[in-house]
Amino acid sequence: MIKEETHKTRIMIIDDHPFVRYGITQLINSESDLTVCCEAGDYHDALSKFESAKPDLAIVDLSLKDINGIELIKEMKTRCPSIYVLVLSMHDESYYAGRAIRAGAKGYVMKQDGTEVLIKAIRTVLSGRMYVSQKIASALIERSSGHMPASNGDIIETLSDRELQVFELIGKGIKTKEIADILNLSVKTVETYRGNIKSKLNISNAAGLMKQAVLWSKSIKT
Repeated sequence: MIKEETHKTRIMIIDDHPFVRYGITQLINSESDLTVCCEAGDYHDALSKFESAKPDLAIVDLSLKDINGIELIKEMKTRCPSIYVLVLSMHDESYYAGRAIRAGAKGYVMKQDGTEVLIKAIRTVLSGRMYVSQKIASALIERSSGHMPASNGDIIETLSDRELQVFELIGKGIKTKEIADILNLSVKTVETYRGNIKSKLNISNAAGLMKQAVLWSKSIKT
């Protein structure tokens, strides 16, 4: 008697570190009902493989080589609204979980949380439920109810996703022309974003913008 092959849930991994992708692939493929259908290292690579691979779930890192994971999540959800997205990131969830969920992600896991947490998160998201830590679940409820106390994170929340991208790239020491090339924008548009950031964060000049961007870049590393 021929045993019927069990359908496996197809998972795509998007992370710019090959060793990280390898480790996640080994973990997922060790589960009898899950399989990694493809991998990608950046935004454009991911989109070129996404539609042909037809994954059920995408695991997305926020720190990609080109355009960040938030923009990738938005584009994947536009192309395939039914796709489940789980963020796996080094960035502090306090700053990015809410933003990722608003972009369309169903869960957020930090890389130091452990392999058992990642598998639990995958299965939770595939069941149609949201997966975030208790800390973030409480913060999201407090924010939606208007009871969240003011903090530096709230100030950053005033930035749009694109403005935050530009702010992060400034913090990495990348010049305006390079930022424009990375984000496929005009220099004038990037300058407009820089002006918006200074206005929203109450920064008076370019030196102050650079200082705050560098401090922010350091603060979100874990």
